[in-house]
Amino acid sequence: MNYIKTFIFLLIITMIAGCRDEKFPSINHHQSFVASVSILEPSVTFYNPSGEEIAVWNFNKAYTGAALIQQDRILLYGHQLDEADIYELSSGEKLKTIKTGIGTTNVYYDENENKLFIANSERNSVTSYDNKGNKLNELKLRNYPMSMASYKDKLYVVNYKDTILSVVNMETLELEAEWTIPKSSNGVLIIPEENTIWIGGHGEGSRPNQSINVLDLQTGNPVDKIKVSMMPIGFSRNEDVVYIVNHGANELYAMDLKGNTLWNTEVGANPFAVAFIEDEVVVAGYDDHKLYFLKNGQIIKEMYTNKGPFQLLVREV
Repeated sequence: MNYIKTFIFLLIITMIAGCRDEKFPSINHHQSFVASVSILEPSVTFYNPSGEEIAVWNFNKAYTGAALIQQDRILLYGHQLDEADIYELSSGEKLKTIKTGIGTTNVYYDENENKLFIANSERNSVTSYDNKGNKLNELKLRNYPMSMASYKDKLYVVNYKDTILSVVNMETLELEAEWTIPKSSNGVLIIPEENTIWIGGHGEGSRPNQSINVLDLQTGNPVDKIKVSMMPIGFSRNEDVVYIVNHGANELYAMDLKGNTLWNTEVGANPFAVAFIEDEVVVAGYDDHKLYFLKNGQIIKEMYTNKGPFQLLVREV
């Protein structure tokens, strides 16, 4: 009898331990960082602005992307996962799990609205949540919504497997307009000073895209085509300079707000992401598993990170 009681006790303890949420190394509130989100080795690696490693969060779930929420929280999601997790950076603890359903392609946080927007390719929809992860609304869109950006009260959603960009009211989550864009568009950046929105993309089949489509921010009418190299999909901005990674050509372009090229350089193997922290540009090389730090168009530092760096997150405090 004592054996049975002991066995049951140990079984209960094991179950409790198994249910306990995993805790990760904490990230100080006052620490600026650039974080590399890797998908071949699911993880987030945090670096200070000098490129020194702060901490690594290794996961046993197939996360494919992340979003920062109000500086001290990170939401992690996966296209083949039916839920997303919110962690607190300063404690490393999980705060909430959101039931998203399979098919999450992207998560976007708008600081002004203080809301999360989750795009889903299975339901072809975008869903809004408050900053705690509570569901607010859902809107049906076109085929495979993915890239998102916002300006004032509007959310701009690129439907990757369609020829439509959806303009959505963030407060009501109602569709306000649909603009024509090339199929396989990916990557979006809004330039309010020029009243424009830049749309990147892969291109289709044997015809890779070699330009950025520029649309009028109010009407969606075509304004310009900015010639680049091949497959411009990642955008980042620092004041009057826009950085674009062309993952089909392993190139980084720096441009002014009108789309004039300032410089370009070869960097990384199949780069998908670019970010800016302090006075340096950071590029993630997906195939060579490296991060590259550049200043004035020159690589000043490179180092290996976990395999498959796919996204970069920046926090400056």
